[in-house]
Parts: sequence; structure tokens; C-alpha cells
Amino acid sequence: MRIVVTGGSGRLGTQVVRRVRELGHVAVPVSRRWGINLTTGQGLGTALAEADAVVHCASNPWRPRGTDVEGTAQLLAAVAAQERPMHLVYVSIVGCDANPYTYYRAKAAAERLVMASGLPATIVRATQFHTLVAALARRAAIGRTDVGLDAAAQPVDAGWVATELADHALGRAPDGPVRALDLAGPDVLSVSDALTAVRAHDGRPATHHLRVPAIGGTLKAFARRTNLPGPRARIGGCGFSSWLTRQPVPSGH
Repeated sequence: MRIVVTGGSGRLGTQVVRRVRELGHVAVPVSRRWGINLTTGQGLGTALAEADAVVHCASNPWRPRGTDVEGTAQLLAAVAAQERPMHLVYVSIVGCDANPYTYYRAKAAAERLVMASGLPATIVRATQFHTLVAALARRAAIGRTDVGLDAAAQPVDAGWVATELADHALGRAPDGPVRALDLAGPDVLSVSDALTAVRAHDGRPATHHLRVPAIGGTLKAFARRTNLPGPRARIGGCGFSSWLTRQPVPSGH
């Protein structure tokens, strides 16, 4: 099979490309690096020619309107214009429709575009990646003071998510747009749990703890744990602590 991967040079996209090729199929990574502009649609039609599926990993948390919303609209139009519309697999975020954070609103808007398209499409929501949770924990570890929030995460390994996305793309396409089971890792971590694990890994013990109240819609949504999956989620990949033991200690720590 021939699988196109948008955002093919990004952290998740590169792993989807690798997985598809490991399984003996053709993976075509697309991004501006290869002269394809998702936000304008430039080069999309040519890239999609003769494809059996497209895994839509392209995303921009800092400018989501262009990449995540307008880019998804361009991709849907390009897929619909093909003589034989291929299966679109769109990766989204657990709880994006229950949090007013700008990036999450953009992901939810993109989901609505996919569902309204009528195309054979599968939306796959995943929880935050281990890399993001570790990065956020380090930002909250200021000197020897931990800045805590009443929130939690169920982080997931990006490599396992990539495998799941590849399996969807290589499997049977649905007749129309559908939601697949959410993807999540095996461990639910409080902010305190994540801080403790990261500090132990980095060799920087904390001596003070500062609790931050959930102020504003975004923090309140995280405090309500809207970013955690429901009971029917598909759980897999390594846990956060196991993943962390395989990571290098950041320079300067």
C-alpha cells in the first residue's frame, strides 16, 4: 500500500513513516521540506496521487489556525478531488472539545471538518506524549521549588501511537468518518508525580512546593481532568517512568 504522511518530518510523522516502511509498504512523507504547503494546498494533489491512505500528523501548536484548521480543510478538499478518495487518518487530542485552550479548540474544529466531510476518515485521539509531560514538568521545577497544579495526565509513548496510526491506515477504510478508540499510556500521573519522577531522573531534588490555583478556563479544564481518556480507551506503550529511564539527562542539570 501507498501511505502519505503529512507532517512527515515531525516527531510523530517520522515514526509513522518508519513504521509503514518496516511493514513493507510505501510511505510518502510530505511537508514544506518536500515543497508541499498544507496551508495553501500547494503540491497536495500530486502527493496524494495513487495513495491508498493519508495519515494527517501535521500540526502547529503555536499557529494552529493555519496548519490545523485551514490545512485540514485543504487536505480534505485534495482528498475529495481524487478519482478514488483514500482513507484519511487524523490524529487529534483527548479532551480537545472540552478545553478552551486555543490549540485544543483548533484540533476540535479540525475534527468537525473531518466529520462533516463524508469521506472515509478515522479520527484517532491520543493523550499527551511523554516528551511533552517531561518538558512541562521541567518548566514547573524552578530551582528547588516545584510549582504544582491540581491536574493529571495519562501520557503515551509517541512510538506506540505511530504504530496504531499506521495500523489504521493499512487496515480497512470505513464507509464514512468515524471516531476510533482514544489512545493512552498505562499510567495516570498527577503533576506532583511527574515532577518527582523528572527531578529524580535529572538529579535535582525539590525542597519547596508551591500550589497554583486553577484560574481561567484552560487550567480549570485540566483540573477537571478533561484530558484523561474514558473507560473504553485503548491502553498501550511503555509507562512514563520506563520511558524516562531511557532518556538522557538534559545538559545543565
